[in-house]
Amino acid sequence: MSANLRIDIWSDVVCAWCYIGKRRLEAALDQFEHADAVELHWHSFQLDPALPPGRRELVSEVTAKKTGAGPEQVRAMLRQISELAEAEGLEYDLDRAMSVNTLDAHRVNHLAAEHGLGGRMHERLLAAQLAEGEAVDDADTLVRLGGEVGLPEAEVRRVLLGDAYAAEVAADIREARRLGVSGVPFYVFDRTYGVSGAQPVGVFLEALRTAYADSAVPDR
Repeated sequence: MSANLRIDIWSDVVCAWCYIGKRRLEAALDQFEHADAVELHWHSFQLDPALPPGRRELVSEVTAKKTGAGPEQVRAMLRQISELAEAEGLEYDLDRAMSVNTLDAHRVNHLAAEHGLGGRMHERLLAAQLAEGEAVDDADTLVRLGGEVGLPEAEVRRVLLGDAYAAEVAADIREARRLGVSGVPFYVFDRTYGVSGAQPVGVFLEALRTAYADSAVPDR
């Protein structure tokens, strides 16, 4: 096989639906006959880019502000998301999750991608944010998480002390806007087929099979 089936994924590491969507896509890949041909490319997106660096607010408080819902309604909303996550094998702890500026986390993810660890880094950041109550805007935390997936900790710290990969993050977000992406997760199969949201496994499987069948690679 001379080429892979490319899937470009825009995601934010504080996005509860992005982790659910990741698991559903993985479940679809488990059923896909040509999963060995699939190549995932993770792209940055910020759900709240205007949030000042260093400011941390509980997700429950942010949800209340955005929706105008009362405490019990917010708890019900977060409980529903957690139950959907649990159905995908994820254990969310949204009571501890904090809303933070994710620029630095995305910069570390770009560094990881250069080391061939982009997927593992994104997974680790999602778990840290949504299941473990970690502050994924904290430099020491990001250095530790990077080390856990195999990144040289000194290199992660050097990135965080400067502005490395900020341009790459901005380019990802510009490309998302060009494609009309207003929310994440968002998936583009074979640079042709767009899928928005944490869709059911069957939707992802159909997109995989359609993109693979329509891709003009002679030796497939």
